[in-house]
Amino acid sequence: MKIVFDNIIYSLQNSGGGSVYWTELIKRFSADKRLDAVFYEQKEPNNNIFRRELSLHNVEKETFLSLKIRRYLNFTKSIQEKSIFHSSYFRISGSKYAINVTTIHDFTTEKFRTGLARWVNLQQKKHAVLNSDGIICISENTKKDLLHFVPNLDPKKIRVIYNGVSNDFFKINENFEISQKTPKFAILENYKYLLYIGHRTEYKNFPIAVKTAAKVKDKYKLVIIGEPFNDDEKLYVESLLGTQYIQVSRLNNEDLNFLYNKAFVLLYPSSYEGFGIPLVEAMKTHCPVIASKNSSIPEVVGDAAVLYDDINENLMADGILKLEDELFRRELIQKGILQFPKFDWDKTYLKYLEFYKELYDGR
Repeated sequence: MKIVFDNIIYSLQNSGGGSVYWTELIKRFSADKRLDAVFYEQKEPNNNIFRRELSLHNVEKETFLSLKIRRYLNFTKSIQEKSIFHSSYFRISGSKYAINVTTIHDFTTEKFRTGLARWVNLQQKKHAVLNSDGIICISENTKKDLLHFVPNLDPKKIRVIYNGVSNDFFKINENFEISQKTPKFAILENYKYLLYIGHRTEYKNFPIAVKTAAKVKDKYKLVIIGEPFNDDEKLYVESLLGTQYIQVSRLNNEDLNFLYNKAFVLLYPSSYEGFGIPLVEAMKTHCPVIASKNSSIPEVVGDAAVLYDDINENLMADGILKLEDELFRRELIQKGILQFPKFDWDKTYLKYLEFYKELYDGR
């Protein structure tokens, strides 16, 4: 079976959930010697942190026009034999030999943006799914959103396949001091800390995490993982937390695993997720979660998190208080231990392969 993978995501972002997902998927397809897989990348250089760590065979370049234009076009290379074509973004191949597969992660742009950006994103998604032979949604919630935004789509084309969690994340059984693992964590010596991971766009509700930390800053620091602060963000955080925080960018998975293992809790106040990979990473590393009860979040965590319908800093602080009860904390961690094995990249890979074969054999 010939499979053509479009790695354009690595040229569109330096990091992010889409890159995590694509990397975990294609490294397994690249390693499967039974398959004839080719990986197309853009002629422009990229700084994606996940691509840098990835070794692929049979890589070719897409060179037509510039990336700013190419990202909105169908795949520009010719496919001359029966092949699965799967893009990491919302692109399809116009070749009669191509069996197009599209993955839909979420509808964040459609729900939280306005104007041209929203319109362009939705039109590109519609074009991709309406011209695809198979569509993969990463959660039942994303499938529901897809059928809401594209009601004329045939639901029989859709397969829900959950994301997994990297083997880089695990419970470290021996005791260790987080402050000794790397100089950037020295500020955490003798401190418990809360963890915030991800973007800080409006729907992620980052200010709720900061205001929550401000309520308990006499006992906990806040560790913020993501892109560097702009000046306004830095002023805002320091006005509430003073020096009771650290902000870390471009963190590798080894260091992130250390942080999960020693964190008191992951704060996840997001208003919307297509999946929420940090939720599973936290459960796997025995880090409790406080999150908002919306979108895909209850689907992913089950009963293994402290969830609130209308999240705010008062409720999150209440969740921290609950987790200070050691019995409640242990019970929640145990529920997470039972929940996280549902999300396994090897299982995800096999389900993708099965879906590809169904589509390939059905052509």
